[in-house]
Amino acid sequence: MCFLRCSKDKTVGELITYDSTPYTLEYGNFPTPELPLDNKLTIEGIKLGRMLFYEKMLSKGNKLACAGCHAQKDGFSDLNTFSKGVDGLEGTRQAMPIINMAWHNNGFFWDGRAPKLRDQALKPIQDHLEMNETLDNVILKLSSTNLYKDQFTRSFVDGAINSVNISFALEQFMFTLVSNDAKYDRFLNGKTTLTDSEERGRNLFFKEFDPTGKTKGAECFHCHGGFNFSNDDYMNNGLDEDISFTDTGREKVSFLPEDRAKFKTPSLRNIAVTGPYMHDGRFSSLDDVLKHYNVGVNNSSTLDVLMQYNIQPGGLGLTKQDRDDVIAFLHTLTDDSFLTNPAFKDPN
Repeated sequence: MCFLRCSKDKTVGELITYDSTPYTLEYGNFPTPELPLDNKLTIEGIKLGRMLFYEKMLSKGNKLACAGCHAQKDGFSDLNTFSKGVDGLEGTRQAMPIINMAWHNNGFFWDGRAPKLRDQALKPIQDHLEMNETLDNVILKLSSTNLYKDQFTRSFVDGAINSVNISFALEQFMFTLVSNDAKYDRFLNGKTTLTDSEERGRNLFFKEFDPTGKTKGAECFHCHGGFNFSNDDYMNNGLDEDISFTDTGREKVSFLPEDRAKFKTPSLRNIAVTGPYMHDGRFSSLDDVLKHYNVGVNNSSTLDVLMQYNIQPGGLGLTKQDRDDVIAFLHTLTDDSFLTNPAFKDPN
């Protein structure tokens, strides 16, 4: 399928054709991700997805792009507690960071309402609190430009500007947002050392609470373990008691009472730059988060069993120095190369 078109990407009369160039995802020592077979990564598809990620035509009035609430310098998250949409309305949950999506295999959004990343990609466009646009209007706007007509032709066999191909292109680009070069990664590879505080924090992070009091442990790794520092599950981490639930989280999707007030466990990669924290952004600092887990966990009917020691009198018994050390370790998960990678920037 080919067309003769004019755009700023080509000279007059150049033939634009479908040209699928396979793209190999680089992920270092991470396990091989299970990428969808029906949407294989290509250079052309990723380029289109990157264009769309920064394209304000995806929103009502051409005011807001995906990147408006997912800024690269902030770990593709939003520093506002709740993002403001095109009509100035605030959302109801904190914008989740877009990091290492290729290894998320258990749904997307805080409540997991999008089974696949391509499903997630389209929902903010249509959400009246966010981009507040219809897919039909998006298609009309993109179809009015030679730039997008050409790039869709290059990227997909049918060359169609439709919702499926829009979602596939965005999915491809977001799969490439891999963060694996933080100080901690270099430490694991023997290329750097941790400070005394970072090392103490690392030990606390990966150690279980000791009921005898002989050793200290912050219990973090149970939910935030593994290479991506997330168990990719939905959990109630004791933010509220039953009577105070205002957002029932995963239950809205599963309709199961046992999922009430459970939310997706986010990755801690780049956590130092992706605040505020929790699904409702209630904690402004990492120290606030650690204070919660130390002595602030509330008991409720769906509280995760892993919180059993957090709710006992005295909590985990972490001192101010302990918290500072854990925070120092969490800063080693900041990947500056990811936050500044030119391949992820606005292509315009």
